[in-house]
Amino acid sequence: MKSLLELDQFDLESASKQQVAEVVQALLEQVKNAAVELQSKDEKIQALTYELAYLRRIRYGVKSETFSQLQADLFAETWNEDVAAVEAELEQLAEQQPVVTAEKPKRPRAGRQPLPAHLPRIDFRHEPDSCQCGQCGRELSKIREDVTEQLDVVPAVFTVHRHIRPQYACKNCETITAAPIPAAVINGGMAAVGLLVWVLISKYVDHLPLYRLEQIAARQQVVLSRSTLADWVGRLGVALQPLVDRLTWHLLQGNTLHADETPVAQLDPGRGKTKKAFLWAYRSNDLQPGPRIIVFDYRNGRGGAHCRQFLGAWQGHLMVDDYSGYKASFNAKKTEEPCIELGCWTHARRKFFDLYKANQSPMAKEALVRIGQLYAIEEEGKDLSCAARKQLRAEKSQPVLNDLHDWLTKVRVRTANGGASAKAMDYTLRRWASFIRYAETGHLPIDNNVVENCIRPIALGKKNWLFAGSERAGQRAAAIQTLLGTAKLNGLNPEEWLKDTLEKLPTWPNSRIDELLPLTPAMIEKLK
Repeated sequence: MKSLLELDQFDLESASKQQVAEVVQALLEQVKNAAVELQSKDEKIQALTYELAYLRRIRYGVKSETFSQLQADLFAETWNEDVAAVEAELEQLAEQQPVVTAEKPKRPRAGRQPLPAHLPRIDFRHEPDSCQCGQCGRELSKIREDVTEQLDVVPAVFTVHRHIRPQYACKNCETITAAPIPAAVINGGMAAVGLLVWVLISKYVDHLPLYRLEQIAARQQVVLSRSTLADWVGRLGVALQPLVDRLTWHLLQGNTLHADETPVAQLDPGRGKTKKAFLWAYRSNDLQPGPRIIVFDYRNGRGGAHCRQFLGAWQGHLMVDDYSGYKASFNAKKTEEPCIELGCWTHARRKFFDLYKANQSPMAKEALVRIGQLYAIEEEGKDLSCAARKQLRAEKSQPVLNDLHDWLTKVRVRTANGGASAKAMDYTLRRWASFIRYAETGHLPIDNNVVENCIRPIALGKKNWLFAGSERAGQRAAAIQTLLGTAKLNGLNPEEWLKDTLEKLPTWPNSRIDELLPLTPAMIEKLK
């Protein structure tokens, strides 16, 4: 078969009919082959395009699909990998298209983000084989450098610290002198501080069960039994408990708190099953000056007595949902400054949102718009002082609240009892006094989102460690989560803070315990 170049140079005038026929036949064969190839590529591109659309729909439209959130968490990484693979295949096919076809516009991509500047750099220099010009043989001159960066990691590198203590003797006095044994948070243990930090961070931040840490160590021929790891965790919980108690004390000095709770499965050895326990969370108010603190309290039930036991004689405003266990705290205070309830507007909004999502209710849509106005005002005043925010709320929030109450009251009269619409409106109207308290001040929060955000990582951890082995184990986990969670709230690296604290803790005086708390240096200075 002749090539296209040969056919282009072919002289038709001097050629015979046979030669012309052969040329035409060759052209037809080439066109036919090209058409088959193009059709095959088009079919493949179409199939990959459909597959890509399907994967994107699943990956980014999970809420509207039949997949549960748990399934989404399990397979999100796989979907991302599949999307990337299909996109790569489409790019390869696009590059193979003939020149005559129109070029497909490339999808704009965000460029690769620069690697963090604080990470250490290891330079690898790649010099050419020769610094002499290949044309004239003269020496080459350096004009610039082309630098590319790759991110690398060294996973769990185990090392052995050898503490050598020379001993010196006095023959005259018959005495022996040696340096004292360095103080350690676990006396006589084989674990250095770095290993203890790795265990706690892996268990309570990365949510890895101890048996997985055992497996990770075993890959490097390091024997760390689960019983040994559990012993370290238990001892560290006891050593860190004074810091937790001190954080709790500082938390209760504020006059406004957020509170929430989440169920946790606890092993019940006598029955061979698990029972339901609860992790209570108490959070400081970000709209007031003072340290940002989150305290977790593990209890074997959800009764209101657990909340009252934790709060003790505390008095102030408590931001909660409509759970009846908190009601006793509000009713039990008979003093001049009782515990006052604050209603969470996020919970009120959620009632109307669920209603609108279910049946596109016009009433629910209107309620969402009105509640959205309240949040827009809060966004406007988030950086203001308490006095300025109070004035803003008086000028804008209170009129919106008054209109919302009048509108809800009128609509409720026209709504039949027992339906979802009636329940959504009753939830808000029944607790109206608690919902409007925030707008009368400049320091009270509008919702309970800050404490719910602190609980969310705990919910993720529950999927991995499944249950608490005992009540004591649950309390220990709550104590460590209190310290690490508070460190995150104050912008500290939990791992770095924990390592520094465990190194100082054995010899640190109790009178200066505030200096070890997971707070910013400026805030620690204010606590003195």
